[in-house]
Amino acid sequence: MIHPPAVCEKAKRLERLLQRVGAGEPLDQVCADLELTVRATDLPRLQALYEAGGRRWEALVNGRYGHPQKAHSALREWMYEHKREDKALTARELAEAVTEQFQVELSVGHVNYLLRKVELTGPPGRPPRREAEATTAPASPTPSDESLANAGLFFPRRGPASAGGNGGRGMSGRGV
Repeated sequence: MIHPPAVCEKAKRLERLLQRVGAGEPLDQVCADLELTVRATDLPRLQALYEAGGRRWEALVNGRYGHPQKAHSALREWMYEHKREDKALTARELAEAVTEQFQVELSVGHVNYLLRKVELTGPPGRPPRREAEATTAPASPTPSDESLANAGLFFPRRGPASAGGNGGRGMSGRGV
């Protein structure tokens, strides 16, 4: 298959990176020399692809074939900056803002994935209520004095053993 020149060049640089790192050179230095951004966690996957493909650069060809990514670097930086400015922004709000700003639709899950990569996600669970939502929510009714005065009517306290011989365990004589 014929690949675009940029895709072939990148695959060849990845091959050189794997060979040099395999020879013992530090990953940071090799990445800087070859103008690549490869994380140490990606090396085993790339090495497995390379080995499975017969140790040829064609095995490292990116499957995107030169098509651009939806979340390009300018979009990601804009999104990260907005999240750093307002920690309370949710992934849904960021996805909507990205659609307005860049006319690119990202799923909430993908936004969360991108934020997790740079450690900008919030704590797990539901976010706390915001001030505007808290003031519009109806207040819970407070119990009146009359209802509190009759609160113990239906739940009699356990008293001393009665003449019935059931030990104060109620009408049935069986314990709970």
